Amino acid sequence: MEEKRQNMSRRNFIATTLAAATATATATAASVTSNIASPLSQSNKSKFKLKFAPHFGMFKHHAGEDLIDQLKFMVDEGFTAFEDNSMKNRSVETQEQIAKEMAKSNMEMGVFVAHNIYWTEPNLASGDAEKLDEFLTHIRESVEVAKRVNATWMTVVPGFVDLRKDMAYQTANVINALRRASEILEPHALVMVLEPLNFYNHPGLFLTGVPQAFEICKAVASPACKILDDLYHQQIQLGNLIPNIDHAWDEIAYYQIGDNPGRKEPTTGEINYKNVFKHIHEKGFTGILGMEHGNSRAGKEGERAVIDAYRQCDID
Repeated sequence: MEEKRQNMSRRNFIATTLAAATATATATAASVTSNIASPLSQSNKSKFKLKFAPHFGMFKHHAGEDLIDQLKFMVDEGFTAFEDNSMKNRSVETQEQIAKEMAKSNMEMGVFVAHNIYWTEPNLASGDAEKLDEFLTHIRESVEVAKRVNATWMTVVPGFVDLRKDMAYQTANVINALRRASEILEPHALVMVLEPLNFYNHPGLFLTGVPQAFEICKAVASPACKILDDLYHQQIQLGNLIPNIDHAWDEIAYYQIGDNPGRKEPTTGEINYKNVFKHIHEKGFTGILGMEHGNSRAGKEGERAVIDAYRQCDID
């Protein structure tokens, strides 16, 4: 009998010990899992207050090459918008997959490039009928892309100057082309945003500054034709960023970001992005701020530096 009681005690002791060990292991595993959680699940602390929009490739060292995984990483890091210059050139299937993921995450689509940009020869400034028809065909195609990915804005760059024509004639040709494009876009409540590019990186282009774009938008006189103020380009071209924003305010629909020199994330150059973002927010801008720049450092460390820079520059 005594032996039986001893056996039962041993069994109870073993069972109790195993249960305790299992509980300890479970708690330890949970703690370890929490500490080594992937970036996709560990930093979803708060959304950015401003609609900063990254692009594909910016966080590939964290998220991998898969585009949907990259979108998920952006969402997890608190971004609420996204832009993709190459969207028009992606397959319909890929566009639909991207749109589905954005809708699931309540993510807003930024700009994509609407047409073939002429970097070294005149097109819209020339008044050439074939070049105009090509441009308008691309605009019609972009309407379908915009519908597919739930976009509102598309980038337009009028292309190279025509050295054989006076600037006034070129301006009239560009205005005519944009009015024709506006007629296509207006019924769909879509907006082409004209992007002036700086003389240093893109010498010879027709559209270079926000004041010039403002004049053209006023002449086109359509809600479908507005300005994309790329602050990197305008810092090089004109400087005086905040006063030019104020002068052109009612025609600016979209901003893009990049510090100068280097065209990397904010805080790496001379632009006080904290003040610029504060200014446009206080004036009532609620649109998208496209992160059209590279990373100042390589790998995961560089990607984390980009996110930290935007945390630092976000509004309070």
